[in-house]
Amino acid sequence: MIALKTPLTRLMAAALLASTASLALAAPAMAGADGAVKIGILNDRSGPYSDATGEGAVVAARMAVEDFGGKALGKDVEIVSADHQNKADIGSSTVNRWLDVEGVDAIFDVPNSGVLLALQEIVRNKDGILVSSGGGVSKFTGEACSPYGFQWSYDTYSVANALGRATVAEGGDNWFLVQVDYAFGEALAGDLTKAITEAGGKIAGSVKHPLNTPDFSSYLLQAQGSGANTVALINAGGDTVNALKQAKEFGLADSGQKMVAMLFFNTDVLAIGADDLKGLTAINGYEASLNAETQAFGERFAKLHGTWPTSLQIGVYSAVNHYLKAVEAAGTDARDQVAAKMREMPVEDLFVKGGKVRADGLMIHDMLLTEVKPSSESKTRGDVFKVVRAIPGDEAFRPLDKGGCPLVK
Repeated sequence: MIALKTPLTRLMAAALLASTASLALAAPAMAGADGAVKIGILNDRSGPYSDATGEGAVVAARMAVEDFGGKALGKDVEIVSADHQNKADIGSSTVNRWLDVEGVDAIFDVPNSGVLLALQEIVRNKDGILVSSGGGVSKFTGEACSPYGFQWSYDTYSVANALGRATVAEGGDNWFLVQVDYAFGEALAGDLTKAITEAGGKIAGSVKHPLNTPDFSSYLLQAQGSGANTVALINAGGDTVNALKQAKEFGLADSGQKMVAMLFFNTDVLAIGADDLKGLTAINGYEASLNAETQAFGERFAKLHGTWPTSLQIGVYSAVNHYLKAVEAAGTDARDQVAAKMREMPVEDLFVKGGKVRADGLMIHDMLLTEVKPSSESKTRGDVFKVVRAIPGDEAFRPLDKGGCPLVK
């Protein structure tokens, strides 16, 4: 070893040691970026959306990676996951750590539109790609759009447009809205109001409730006294389940008011019971009982997770599959090239045929108007909806030039 005999050599050595330490600290992020293609699943693991997304979304992502062969560009594909607890600050700190330290390349799912919009800005200004399956706020691909943000399963516009217009056409022309009080509820209520009024209906009144509230009695009593013939539940997951159970206790459906759940999944049917839902209609992006191939996927998923996949969990499978195809096609996991390939390539998998990703990041595909089956007609625990009709994506989703996305020329 050479002795450090002068102040200059000591300073040079100190600088070298500092540089080496800095590189060591940076190593985890570099290893994540260079040594593997790393995917993060961020969602609600413990709150009202945990059944519809939660661990099932992680299972779906693992299935997509397995079906892809476990590697991309010859590198292992790794999955990490976390619970954002429906809090934007927790979601933001998790994603900052994933991008800055852990080398995550792409983030998927993100139910809760408030969290989703916060992450859009982080990813826009840092690195990575953000693909939402659970979060539906239409602003995400509208005025808040990003070259690196994609919306996969649905958005508030498509749900409101398809279900609102279909219900008005069937005579449900006077509505009362029971909406969750955060960005998702505000966006869906606005999109639904527009769809209803354009179809010739009207809004009799509305009320907001906190996220994850256990007691809907005061809100349902207001709906019951409104004179509306249709009551829309503008919420999801546990909130929708609790509201529908309590609406039955108050006798809203028995008094002639039609209950409309704007986001409703097979897990919700199982939580309530099909025979208590009397043919409730819902809009879903995907349905696992469509054909023999999708049914086989549902059975495989159920063996791993215990229930059949929701449309949001299926959306994670489809989105991860498309992302990995884009990585391979781009020949790199650098986000600019991958994001460009995601827009360029058609979306083709078990559930999406001829899907297309627009300039604003919205994936256009058919939306399904579904109706809850009586339990006597269900062949499996996953077979709870029948498809009334498929609504073409170009009809269901907002026109490209109407969202205000700056990426649209």
